[in-house]
Amino acid sequence: MTDNLALDGRAMRVLAHPLRARLLSELRTRGPATATTLAARLATNTGATSYHLRKLAEVELVRETGEGQGRQRFWAAAQESHSWRDADVEGDPDAMAASNWLRQHYWRTYLDKVRRWEEVRPGWPLEWRDAAGMSDYLLEMTAEQLAALNEELEAVIARHIERAAAARGEDTRRISLYVQAVPTDPDEWVAS
Repeated sequence: MTDNLALDGRAMRVLAHPLRARLLSELRTRGPATATTLAARLATNTGATSYHLRKLAEVELVRETGEGQGRQRFWAAAQESHSWRDADVEGDPDAMAASNWLRQHYWRTYLDKVRRWEEVRPGWPLEWRDAAGMSDYLLEMTAEQLAALNEELEAVIARHIERAAAARGEDTRRISLYVQAVPTDPDEWVAS
């Protein structure tokens, strides 16, 4: 599995679909599965699931694993993550609309995950409750400085992913790390 796929406009247009986005997330979170298993987990039908998996495969977001027999083929996420930049699709109205839909979808998904964590947090051991923190920082930066900060954070995270993979054990858990850097006052933009 490759680490990260940079989405182009076509891939964004394919992924910007509720079931496709959910299928990819399910494969990344829970690992390879058949269309039948995925349909049951996501409360949809096998035909639609198979169709949308093939569409995701066309843009290299998912792949067949080669396991299974007959129609019971296993599918897996083709990479651990994906990313995109608006600059890569500027001038393509459909890709920009897909980009906007994906961002909104991911924000809702993140919010749901954080909300669920806070609901069950009291039942987790103290060491996990203390380790699973959140912070906010107010910075004054240029766009270039913000881009550099994000690059540095990605490098730090990549190092920790490698260390965690080498030290997997019984006491490890999958962690969702969300890093958002957005303007504090988005409505105050004034072109200079």
